[in-house]
Amino acid sequence: MFVTILDVGIAGLLMGGLYALIAMGLSLQYGVARVLNIGHGEFIMLGALATWSLHTVLGINPLLSLVICAPAGFVLGYILHRTMYKRLMVTSASPGIFEGNSMLASFGLLFIIQNLAYLIWGTRYKAYSYLAVPVNLGGALFPANSLVTLGFSLLIGIVFYIFLVRTRMGKAIRAAAQDASTAGLMGVNINVVLALCFGLGVAMAACAGMLISMNYSVFPSMGMEYTVIAIIVVVLGGLGSIPGSFIGGILLGVLGSIVTYFDAGLALVAYYVIFILLLLLKPTGLMGK
Repeated sequence: MFVTILDVGIAGLLMGGLYALIAMGLSLQYGVARVLNIGHGEFIMLGALATWSLHTVLGINPLLSLVICAPAGFVLGYILHRTMYKRLMVTSASPGIFEGNSMLASFGLLFIIQNLAYLIWGTRYKAYSYLAVPVNLGGALFPANSLVTLGFSLLIGIVFYIFLVRTRMGKAIRAAAQDASTAGLMGVNINVVLALCFGLGVAMAACAGMLISMNYSVFPSMGMEYTVIAIIVVVLGGLGSIPGSFIGGILLGVLGSIVTYFDAGLALVAYYVIFILLLLLKPTGLMGK
């Protein structure tokens, strides 16, 4: 019994760390930049398939591909916001209209990226074996790559939180999240900060994709499932709250592990139930205002 509980609990933490990383990027994009990026999962997919190509074609260690995928994702996200989303901000009559237009643009981006991925990588599932050796934790066996995934997820989350709290740019991001207009009056370059947030969100999605590719098969249409999970975690933790996204990801991962233990097919159903209950009972989330 103890081994079973340990097995479910650790599996939940492993899954939750990944969910937290996925959600932190979307929390930045919507909580600060006000872009509900429906295509968030497609950037995760790009990170996963790019890591697969770097490892299988060029022989690059998946963990080292982080220094390629993350900067490339940041540059892509930064350029997208400075061009497409900035233009939508200028032409939208109100913040509400901008949110609607940006969401529609994200839908278009989703299909463009997905179809480009089909052209480049084809329709077949891609997978490789890396650190797949079992590790015994209190009698429960886990693959080493899952433990590495949890470690990297925690490390990236902690480093990013320190960046937000301790650096001048992090303070500017937090100020823009609270009140972009007032932050602009105080000397914050809002256009740069918003583009930076969107770029960081894409970079974190690429990191998550790299970690996912170490544990699961990847394919061009995998993105939507992770977008849904990211939205649920963001709502669970509280809109724009990075600590909330982290806590929400862990909680959702543990819940998913418990449900999967009884019936793997009900995990996503449980996530949707939690999502609906949150919207009805506590739409601000655990740490939202």
